[in-house]
Amino acid sequence: MALVAVLLLQGATREPIPVPERITVNFAEEVGMTSAAPDPVRESQASVAPELGEQAAPPPIEYTPPPPLPQPTSAPAPRPQPTARATSRPQPRPTARATSQPRPQPRPTARPTRSGGSRVGDDFLAGSGSSTTTSDTRIPASQVGASARASIAAAISRQLKPHWAPPSGPDAEKIVSVIAWRLNEDGSLAGRPRLVRQTGINDTNRAQAERHAEQAIRAVQLAAPFDLPPGYYNAWKNVSAFSFDWNL
Repeated sequence: MALVAVLLLQGATREPIPVPERITVNFAEEVGMTSAAPDPVRESQASVAPELGEQAAPPPIEYTPPPPLPQPTSAPAPRPQPTARATSRPQPRPTARATSQPRPQPRPTARPTRSGGSRVGDDFLAGSGSSTTTSDTRIPASQVGASARASIAAAISRQLKPHWAPPSGPDAEKIVSVIAWRLNEDGSLAGRPRLVRQTGINDTNRAQAERHAEQAIRAVQLAAPFDLPPGYYNAWKNVSAFSFDWNL
């Protein structure tokens, strides 16, 4: 009963909701066929740049010269001259030893020249001489060092390489043909090169072994005459064993 009483009292204290005003709407039955709105401006007036008047010329700029620099009032002091004591010092006389013995001049050294494709010159070893007709100026084969032998072998290999064409085939790169030949003093062959031995032959490449030896002998014949240092003729006149392999 108390809850009902509270609800009733709360509804009595609320403010009444205002009633909305009514709007009267009239429907026109006749519609005009032409618009009564004003005509819009069809074309705007062309914009015209304002005319500029004549501008007054700026006033000329007056040039004012800078003030002159002050002139020196006194001349610079002269430099002191060397005294007679410094100029009259006696020079030492050259001794008789210095004037009697001339100064030794450095001896010009001859540079080795290269001829053909060989890297070894005629004066590869000092004291070998320049004569190639007698055996007195030639170095004995027993006195040729390891470096000179390596240079001679490299020169022979370099001259053989353009003419060496190994045969191709299965395991043909494993074949090594060892060839020997003799040379004259001018580098020409003293006889036909001969086959010493062959290594790396198996059942697969056995058919290529004979062709491999023939190509090696042909390369020696095409490379002759060889360009080698005459002073070392005793070292290269008899090439007893030269290996021809795939990497030559």
